[in-house]
Amino acid sequence: MASGLLALLDDVAAIAKVAAASIDDVGSMAIKAGAKSAGVVIDDAAVTPRYVVGFSAKRELPIIWAITKGSLRNKLLVLLPGALLLGFFAPWAITPLLMFGGLFLCFEGAEKVVETVWHKGHHDGAHGGTTATNPPGTPADLEKARVASAIKTDFILSAEIMALTLSSVPEAGFLQQAAVLAIVAVGITALVYGAVAVIVKADDVGVAMADRDGTLIPALGRGIVRAMPGLLKALTAIGMVAMLMVGGGILLHGLEVLGVPLPQHLVHNIAHLVAGIPSVGVALEWIVNAALTMVIGFVIGVVLIPIVTKVVIPFVRLFTRRKADGDA
Repeated sequence: MASGLLALLDDVAAIAKVAAASIDDVGSMAIKAGAKSAGVVIDDAAVTPRYVVGFSAKRELPIIWAITKGSLRNKLLVLLPGALLLGFFAPWAITPLLMFGGLFLCFEGAEKVVETVWHKGHHDGAHGGTTATNPPGTPADLEKARVASAIKTDFILSAEIMALTLSSVPEAGFLQQAAVLAIVAVGITALVYGAVAVIVKADDVGVAMADRDGTLIPALGRGIVRAMPGLLKALTAIGMVAMLMVGGGILLHGLEVLGVPLPQHLVHNIAHLVAGIPSVGVALEWIVNAALTMVIGFVIGVVLIPIVTKVVIPFVRLFTRRKADGDA
């Protein structure tokens, strides 16, 4: 009896070790996949604060929470099952879809750079952003429209995140892939919209601190208020750079996977020229590689701007209008 119990306990311990190892594997894979999506995450965090512009302070957090819930629905109920089915039935399609997402990132990044440098102003682009004039209706109608637009934008970015995540764990089992996708979906959503909530409310916190008695806290509050415009601009710039780097990198890697390795190898070889410099060689190699990838992403994005704005977007609007007329 005792020996049988000991054998059972040994089996339980072995199962627990396997389960713990599996959990560790899932956790490490989720971290790796999340890091691979960093550029898209930064872009998401940079884009979202604009959706609460023009609303009262008390409506800012409810709007962010509504977008957060929509983002989780996008990822967990639509994109996660879709990614698993794609990985199971058509794994060959992952690289082309990733490259399509890379083109999207290059276009968005280049468009933002062009708008920033040449002051072109904002238009209703691929991000589905808000236009310069608000649609007519009550504040509640405007809020619903903003939330719907933000969730639509989030769906595009979330699709890229889930595709990148799936491409990071091609050899994992079905359940492991599902677990990694779920962890990344929840973790990145919490990270992005938690950061957005902090950014959006930071100026209110700064104003409240500035009204406090004393010297240090009011001065810190005034510093926060003064720093927020610069922080938002810096976040936008980082988002543009990240989009171009990630988009260009995805396209280079995708071409290599599809049998066109020359562009990737060329970038690698140029960056490797500075790798031998003492002390700073490794850092310089990374910087050169990132800079070349960003430039490639920008050039591709600039080429895409007239194609998307003059052909793709008008066609989509025409198709949508005709469909709406038909449904009516």
